Amino acid sequence: MFHYLARRVLLGLLTLLLITFVVYALIRHMPGTPLTTDQSMMDPSKMLKPEEIARMNRLYGLDKPWYEAYFLWLGNVLRLDFGRSIPQNNKPVAQLIVERMPATLMLSVTSLVLTYLLSIPIGLWATVRNGTLRERAASTSLYMLYSLPSFVAALYLQLLFYSQLGWLPLFGMTSDHYEALSPGGKAWDLLRHSILPIVCFTYGSLAYYSRFIRANMQEVIRQDYVRTARAKGVPPIRVICHHAFRNTLIPLVTLIGLTLPHLLSGAVILEQIFTWPGMGRLYFEAIGQRDYDTIMGLTLMFSVLTLLGQLLADVLYAVVDPRVTYS
Repeated sequence: MFHYLARRVLLGLLTLLLITFVVYALIRHMPGTPLTTDQSMMDPSKMLKPEEIARMNRLYGLDKPWYEAYFLWLGNVLRLDFGRSIPQNNKPVAQLIVERMPATLMLSVTSLVLTYLLSIPIGLWATVRNGTLRERAASTSLYMLYSLPSFVAALYLQLLFYSQLGWLPLFGMTSDHYEALSPGGKAWDLLRHSILPIVCFTYGSLAYYSRFIRANMQEVIRQDYVRTARAKGVPPIRVICHHAFRNTLIPLVTLIGLTLPHLLSGAVILEQIFTWPGMGRLYFEAIGQRDYDTIMGLTLMFSVLTLLGQLLADVLYAVVDPRVTYS
């Protein structure tokens, strides 16, 4: 196991190096810089003069070739210095990420818990009721939900629950008078603002996971050991939950590992639609402002989480299936 983990870590480091190198090259070739992206919206009398831009480029290292600037950035990262955001008043990138992380975790963790709590029972129920009218109707509804883009659903939900019914807020994480509310009022205000984003985060994953579990269960229940358990008189619930579902955990573990980066990445479009101050919206803002250090800091974090998720999935294979060994 140790040699396997060492090989995977070395391969992961090489992958990280390649990802960050390519992303840095791409963002440095985008039109504009952190100093010039907003000048088109500024008063001409307040626009920076060419000599001032040149001076600030030297100050922030923007005058260097992109490949030289990349290795300077990489050296700083190795010292745990992720740079500073020029458009955000020169604020440290690590501080920006930490400030936006709770908002995204509030949505993503809640969505993940709801997805697993609902998708597993739905998938098992669909397996037991396979072929019935209710199962076909439920499967068709889940397929339609999975096919509906989340940003389209977000717009329709906003029209229904804000414009037509007036039950829920349109956007934001809190109301304007949030600070004046009692602790209970603050919790209720956060809940009201988070309902629509959580629904949009959850329904697509719920539909996919439910269909995924059902498809794997349909394959497993045809195996000989399941038929043998039924022939021995094992209760149906135990056959489904203990014998069949246990052996669908290997493909499910793969999905669990891949959800790790999703916990912090958020959904860029959804957070933008709901004006939710999370990691996805920070990424969107950073790209628009050509905030190189923030883009690279987020890219590095998401890449590390993706590689860790894949490694975690591989390790969990050996936990759920004793036949898998890495020795």
